[in-house]
Amino acid sequence: MRAELSAVTVEDVLLQHELEQFFYAEAAVLDARRYEEWLTFFADDLEYWMPIRSTRAADDEEHEFTKLGEGAFFDDDKASMEQRVRKVRTGFAWAEDPPSRTRHYVNNVRIIERLPNSELKVGCNFALFRSRLGNEIDFWAGRREDTLRRNEHRWLIAKRHIFLDHVTLDSKNLSSFF
Repeated sequence: MRAELSAVTVEDVLLQHELEQFFYAEAAVLDARRYEEWLTFFADDLEYWMPIRSTRAADDEEHEFTKLGEGAFFDDDKASMEQRVRKVRTGFAWAEDPPSRTRHYVNNVRIIERLPNSELKVGCNFALFRSRLGNEIDFWAGRREDTLRRNEHRWLIAKRHIFLDHVTLDSKNLSSFF
């Protein structure tokens, strides 16, 4: 065990801290409803995808989530994300007028894989609490797999795959950003 711990470099620790701070900053921007600023966290070739989950037998868990190109709660690129943000700002997005109050929790941030071109595949767990009006409350939990790309100034999210722990959603809408 000691040998494994000594294999971690100072650079590894600093990168882990940097990634955690990136995700915490993103969560704070979302909770403050600074959606236009949030869009700057994404690369221009963004793939933002949340598949639908179904309950499967233990020997069929590989089919638990829909595949890319099949049905999904979200299957967006950066242009469609920008459109969603613009819609929220119009005042005609009934699901967000009055606006939701959210709290994004991100934890268990870990580097899954170092990809070519200095990209990183990073996993984390999340919980998203939303309250709206007087008594509408939603809670979603799951995991994310993000592909991060470093530009000259900071990390950008090139891919975000969101895997909910839920099979059935009782939410009146899915207008929140994950």
